[in-house]
Amino acid sequence: MDRFSVGDLAVYQDQGVGEITEVGRLELAGASLEVYTVQMESGAIVRVPTHKAQVVGLRGLIHPAQVSSVFDILQSAAEKSREKTWNRRYRVYSERLRSGELSEIAKVLRDLEQLRREKDELSYGERQMLEQARGLVVQEVARVTGRDETEVAEQVASLCER
Repeated sequence: MDRFSVGDLAVYQDQGVGEITEVGRLELAGASLEVYTVQMESGAIVRVPTHKAQVVGLRGLIHPAQVSSVFDILQSAAEKSREKTWNRRYRVYSERLRSGELSEIAKVLRDLEQLRREKDELSYGERQMLEQARGLVVQEVARVTGRDETEVAEQVASLCER
């Protein structure tokens, strides 16, 4: 389990990268909880009980050595979904996104990009999910590698086209 300190970068499922701005106590319904306060790059502030951090999907950034495996996933052939209807595929992809694991998010991005190229049309929900997955991958890879998000986005797009 990750233990965070003030100033650490962390990833919160579905939200992306944020900075731990405080580790403190919060009084809630007469109980005192130790919480992480996370300032998300989107501007949102999230408070996560320290003992539930892993369960709710708060984790450290991936190690720089893992970036190549994420890129390998993006270049690999898409998994053919057994789910034929968009709403069933949406549920499967939602579960992957909620896992908070970058490798699972990269699989969603790869599969939806492939589906978009094949079908030339995604449902509204799938388009939203594609953009969310792309944003989460780009944001974390940019932070881990110290590169600009625009540069990473271009590389990700290029990898997905293969």
